[in-house]
Amino acid sequence: MARSSPLQRAASDKGSDDAQPFIQLDRLTKSFQEGMVDRQVLREITATFAAGEFVVLLGQSGSGKSTLLNLISGIEQPTTGRVTISGIELSNLNERDRTLFRRDHIGFIFQFFNLIPTLTVLENITLLQELAGVSQVEVSKKAIALLQRVGLADRGDAFPDKLSGGQQQRVAIARALVHDPILVLADEPTGNLDEETGKIVLELLLELTRSAQKTLIMATHNPEIAQLADRVVRMQDGHLVEDTRLGAVS
Repeated sequence: MARSSPLQRAASDKGSDDAQPFIQLDRLTKSFQEGMVDRQVLREITATFAAGEFVVLLGQSGSGKSTLLNLISGIEQPTTGRVTISGIELSNLNERDRTLFRRDHIGFIFQFFNLIPTLTVLENITLLQELAGVSQVEVSKKAIALLQRVGLADRGDAFPDKLSGGQQQRVAIARALVHDPILVLADEPTGNLDEETGKIVLELLLELTRSAQKTLIMATHNPEIAQLADRVVRMQDGHLVEDTRLGAVS
């Protein structure tokens, strides 16, 4: 029987007028202690995101984009405020349960790929699912299908250092999608690539997430990427300063 998680049920309800927001951020603040100084990185962020949206968090380095993604994923906890995903408040979960929630429901794509250099491409994609107890045969089948979709069907046995930057990021996309998450978070996924390669990787990511009706929240400083989004949430100095809807969720 196919898995039906709370996140997937939220996505199926996205057309309902009385459906609650898929993601709700309620007065989020985040501070870090630097010596004797309390440095506030996020300040009273309140926003909601619908299932199936492609949202760009737009802002310069230091504006708080990456920290906000870390709070949404549960990697970090807010100093004050709440993150609620499909009715589940992440701050009510302990660290282990937040990790399991992220493993099962969220895909994360990083700027610097974060591939394990001693593992092959296929092993990088399947590792976390195998550790989660998914059979090697099942997860390998999914991984091979994804490698086909990202144009790397013949590179499963290669190691990351034998791949170009664009190819490594395509592997990272496959790794983020292999467990079929309904929420994908991407932190400057084209920031370490040249312009042309970045466009190819971005088009691939949008194709894979939109075709599966996944919610995609992407942090970037590139306004050209923002033009492709359903919504642009502009951040500055830890504040949400503008929220603009550009298109309809398909």
